[in-house]
Amino acid sequence: MTDDSKAIDEVAKTSGKAIDAGRELGSFISKYVGGPLDQAMGIVEDKLKYLRWERQIRLMERANKFLSERGLQQPTRKVPMQIAIPIMQGGSLEEDDSLQDRWAALLVNVADESSGSEVRRAFISILEDLSPLDAIVLEKIYDISAVPRDKNEVWTTSLPEQALGTKPEAEDLRPSAPVELSLGNLARLGLISSAMAWGGIAMLSRVHRTVLGYEFLKAIKHSSKSCDQ
Repeated sequence: MTDDSKAIDEVAKTSGKAIDAGRELGSFISKYVGGPLDQAMGIVEDKLKYLRWERQIRLMERANKFLSERGLQQPTRKVPMQIAIPIMQGGSLEEDDSLQDRWAALLVNVADESSGSEVRRAFISILEDLSPLDAIVLEKIYDISAVPRDKNEVWTTSLPEQALGTKPEAEDLRPSAPVELSLGNLARLGLISSAMAWGGIAMLSRVHRTVLGYEFLKAIKHSSKSCDQ
């Protein structure tokens, strides 16, 4: 076989894999939006063709895994396209695995009628604005094992390791600069609110949790049992 023939053969193999992957992804999308396969394939071509192939596949695999862990083979409610497509786009563009898992969990939660999660477009834009550290800090603040749900006041000094329900003994109550920046972003998004102020400036050493924060975290959190959401 000549070098040209080998090159042509490799291109053919790669193209075949891409076509097969596209069909698999089209079938996956069709399950969620409830449309025919050719419509789903059109969505893949028109909306997702610019996304990285390996991130698309990982998102699909994680969503399928989360469904399986709930004992589900298929979504139990169809997701509107104006919700499903932005989630798939956002999840496919996300390069951090921990954040992409949250996109997959969001997709599964809105596709599971027993999850208790409301379908809200706002959750998509909020998740797009989170960094990996933001997500960790948010989960620590809402961790019921660290701070009881009925106690709204949270001290942030020890984050990202843990959130505190009582005032720490340390003299410097300010969290680290990266954590303070994350807290500022979470406050901007309405996921927490400041419990302290000095000279009219919000202090983030102590924060309050919000209804939006609870509902958002429930929507992006995976559980093998939907009743635990």
